[in-house]
Amino acid sequence: MSVSARARHSGFDDVVGDGTIETLASGFGFLEGPVWHPYEKWLVFSDIPESRMYRRSAAGEIELFREPSHKANGNTLDRQGRLVTCEHATSRVTRAEPNGSVTVLATHHQDKQLNSPNDIVVATGGSIYFTDPGYGRVEFYGLPRPQELSFQGVYRIDGDGAQLTLLADDFVQPNGLCFSLDESRLFINDTERGHIRVFGVEADGDLNGGAVWAVTEGEGPGAPDGMKIDSRGNVYCTGPGGIHVFDASGAILGVIRTPEDCANFTFGDDDLRSLYIAASTSLYRLRVRVPGLRLF
Repeated sequence: MSVSARARHSGFDDVVGDGTIETLASGFGFLEGPVWHPYEKWLVFSDIPESRMYRRSAAGEIELFREPSHKANGNTLDRQGRLVTCEHATSRVTRAEPNGSVTVLATHHQDKQLNSPNDIVVATGGSIYFTDPGYGRVEFYGLPRPQELSFQGVYRIDGDGAQLTLLADDFVQPNGLCFSLDESRLFINDTERGHIRVFGVEADGDLNGGAVWAVTEGEGPGAPDGMKIDSRGNVYCTGPGGIHVFDASGAILGVIRTPEDCANFTFGDDDLRSLYIAASTSLYRLRVRVPGLRLF
C-alpha cells in the first residue's frame, strides 16, 4: 500500500516521502507499544487482548517475548536500555532487569490502584512519565473491574523509582506523550477530546501550562493514541485515518493513511528512518525521510 497522504503542506513530502507501507506480520489481536532497541537491533511490541509481547529481530524473525504480559500496552527503554512497560491488567508500571527479573515501579496513587498505565516516556535524567486512562478496565483491552481513582491522570516516577508524583488530572483520557527535542515541553494527547496539549517541564520535572497545541481532524477510524517526535521536531500522532504529522509549530503537514486503525508506532532500523506501525491485527513498516530519535 502506497502512502496516501491528505497533504495540507508541501513539507509533508520532505518529512515523510512517498514510500510504500509493507506488511511485516499479521494475525494478531490488537497491537500496541512498539519500541526499537538502537544497539541490540530488535523491536518489541504488545498484543493487548492476547496478553503477549513479541520481539522482532533485525533479520525479521518474530518470537514470543513475554506471556502473560498482563495485557501490556505501551513500552519504552530507559537510559540504561532497560524495557519499561505499562500493564493494563495489573495497573502497574514495570521494568525488566538485565538478569531477567521484573521490578515494579508504580501500582497506586494515595492508596488507590492506578487505572491502567497506557503510554510511557523517559527523560534524559531518568524520570519516567506515563499516562493513566481507564481503557485497561474494560473487556478486550484489559481486565474489567471498577476504577478506584476518580480521575485519569499523568504521572512522573523519579529516576530512582522512589516517588510517584501526579502531574495532571484534567484529562478525559490521556494517552500518547512525547518530549520536545530539548525536553523543555511535554506533548500529551487526549483520546476522547481529539487533541494534543503541550506542557512546560520545570526544573524539578513538574509540569505547567497545558494549552491545546493541535487537533486531529479528518475521516476514517482512529483517534489520538501513540505519539512520537522525529529528529527535526515534527510530531507524529495517530488520529482519524492514520498517522497525523505536524511540524514543530503545530501546523498539520499531512496524514499517513494506514491499512488498519493505527494505535501506535516507533522509529527504527540503523538509520531510524523506518516507521514501525502497530495497526490493529498487523505490524507494518514505512520508510520515511526524516529519522526519529534514539531512546538512549
